Amino acid sequence: CGKSFGRSSSLACHQRIHAPRKPYACGTCGKAFTQLSSFQSHQRVHTGERPFLCPQCGRMFSDPSSFRRHQRAHQGLKPYGCGECGKAFRQPADLAVHRRTHTGERPWRCGECGKAFVASWDLKRHRLTHGGERPWRCGECGKGFWERAALGKHRRTHSGERPYAC
Repeated sequence: CGKSFGRSSSLACHQRIHAPRKPYACGTCGKAFTQLSSFQSHQRVHTGERPFLCPQCGRMFSDPSSFRRHQRAHQGLKPYGCGECGKAFRQPADLAVHRRTHTGERPWRCGECGKAFVASWDLKRHRLTHGGERPWRCGECGKGFWERAALGKHRRTHSGERPYAC
C-alpha cells in the first residue's frame, strides 16, 4: 500500500490488515480479528468487563479509545470545527456526520423500508423498530425497549414523575 513506518514492529502490525487470514476468532459469536488487541477488546462485549475507570466521574469503559473520548468531554476540548456554521466537535467522525446536515447527504439506508440516515448508529437504532432485539425491560410491565433512555422515559408512565416544569 506504500505506507511507511519508523519501527519494524509497527510495520508488522500494519501488514496484518492486508492478510486475508484473521487468526483471532471469537468463540462466542465467531467474529474474527487480525490483531490480538482488537480481539481482546471485543471479548469485553460478551463478558461485560469495563476495566477503564474515569477518576473524575466513576464511569467505566470497556475499551481505551472510548475512555479517551470520554476524558475529552471532561476537558471540554472540541478541536474539530465546522467550516460552515462554526459548531465544534470532540471527534472527527462527529464533525463528518454533522457536515451531512449541510449537504443533505444520508448515506445509510434501511433495506427493509428505505428510510435514509446521516449516521450508521441512527440506522442501527432504526432497524430495531422492525422487530429487533429489545434488551431493556421494564420491571413493572415487562415492555421491552431498544435503548436505556427510552426505558427511563417509559418508567415515568408508572411513577407519574414529571421532571420538566415550566
